[in-house]
Amino acid sequence: MNIVVSSKRKISMWMVILIIFVVIVVIVWGGILLSAPGRREVQKLTIDVIDFQKLRDGTYVGEYIGTKDHSRDTKVQASISEGQILDIKILKGALDKNGNLLKMKGGISIGDLFRHVIESQSLQVDVISGATLTSKAHLKALENALEQAKTK
Repeated sequence: MNIVVSSKRKISMWMVILIIFVVIVVIVWGGILLSAPGRREVQKLTIDVIDFQKLRDGTYVGEYIGTKDHSRDTKVQASISEGQILDIKILKGALDKNGNLLKMKGGISIGDLFRHVIESQSLQVDVISGATLTSKAHLKALENALEQAKTK
C-alpha cells in the first residue's frame, strides 16, 4: 500500500510541475502575441531628414507615443543653439527606476545613440544593434522635438 501512495504522490508532483510549466509558457507567449502590433508599429517608423541649420535656438520637447502599444513611449528634450543640437535629455523611455540610462546590448545606451546624433548633427545614425525598436522610438521623439524648432 505504501508503494501505491508513494507512486501516486510522484505522479501528482509531476502533474503540478507540468501544469506550472504550461501556465508559464502560455503567459510568455501571450505577452509576445499581445506586444506584436506595437513592435510592428515601431519597426515601420521612418526618421525624416531634418536640416539642422534651419533650427531655431531653444529647448524643445518631443514625444513618441505608440498607438498599438505603449511599452516604447518616449519623451526627450533637445537644446539647440546656432543651428546645432547641444544636448539631448531623455525624460521618459530607456531609463531605470532611478532615472539613469538603461544599458542595452553590448553596454550601449540611448545616450550613446544621442551622442552620435550630436556629433554628426543628423538623425540619420545607426541604431543600437539588439535595441533597434527602442532606438527608433527615441529618434522619432527627437525628430518630433526638432520639428517644433524648424524655422517657418
